[in-house]
Amino acid sequence: MIASKRRESPGAVAVGADIAAAAQLACLLEASAPKPGNVSPGRHFDDLRYEDFLASAAAIGAPLAEAGTRPLGATVRLAIDATARWTRSNTNLGIVLLLTPLARAAATADDGDLRAAVRRVLDETTVEDARNVYAAIRRAAPGGLGTVEDQDVAGEPTRPLVDVMRLAAGRDAIAREYATAFELTFLTGAPALERARRDGLAWDAASVETFLTLLAAAADTHVARRGGAGLAADVSRQARAALAAGGVRSAEGRAAIDRMDRALRDGRHLANPGAAADLTAAAIFVVLLGGGWQAPPGPAAHGGRDAASR
Repeated sequence: MIASKRRESPGAVAVGADIAAAAQLACLLEASAPKPGNVSPGRHFDDLRYEDFLASAAAIGAPLAEAGTRPLGATVRLAIDATARWTRSNTNLGIVLLLTPLARAAATADDGDLRAAVRRVLDETTVEDARNVYAAIRRAAPGGLGTVEDQDVAGEPTRPLVDVMRLAAGRDAIAREYATAFELTFLTGAPALERARRDGLAWDAASVETFLTLLAAAADTHVARRGGAGLAADVSRQARAALAAGGVRSAEGRAAIDRMDRALRDGRHLANPGAAADLTAAAIFVVLLGGGWQAPPGPAAHGGRDAASR
């Protein structure tokens, strides 16, 4: 596991480089998987293309390589600033917010317990971290945020980052991960991906299955923010139905995923499950940090390798 490597010179540099590579690869694998309702190869939005996500993945490497050497909020801000130099719209705010604590935890953990290290990283966040994250959010300018009475992102925070995230946990999936020490990532997303890989699924199929599992487990807050709670609940219902039909592992399940993809696409992208996609990237990152790229997949299961591309 990357997080358990000793950080002796020049080992610290190697660990930082490995963490950055894992973060970039996680973004590339997530963006490349044909997840229903999301941008992927050959499936673009009018204002956002697959190539924009590739550029974003490349852009965050340098900031995340040094995540262990600076405060969390500063790294988030640097990563969003770097992304803005390569893309014209918000492509990765949620991903950066999720991957940065994981990267800092991987760089600072001594005992190999990544989630415990994440909890420490979050508990140590400050008001200055919150200020930098607020600035990054304003720079990325995600749609549909609205306003709140306490600690609104349009103003300046007065509480540590983890505290303001707890205030937003009921309405935002990324904030909920901060409030729960990445509960959905560690207990649902990463186990689903590891299981899929053990069963022999290739990374694209395994990523789609992980995405559907996360979406089935919790309504997508990006959809809820843009299209309402009812729409978000219906999207989760479709994910559960696709999994029940076999998901990427069966012809019936793949047909259900295709129908779901068509149903979720509209000109305003109201049903785009962006939060589930961000959580999928976080789950992939956790698995990669644990050596998942080097681990061989198990014997091919139903639909097995390349199932998602059929």
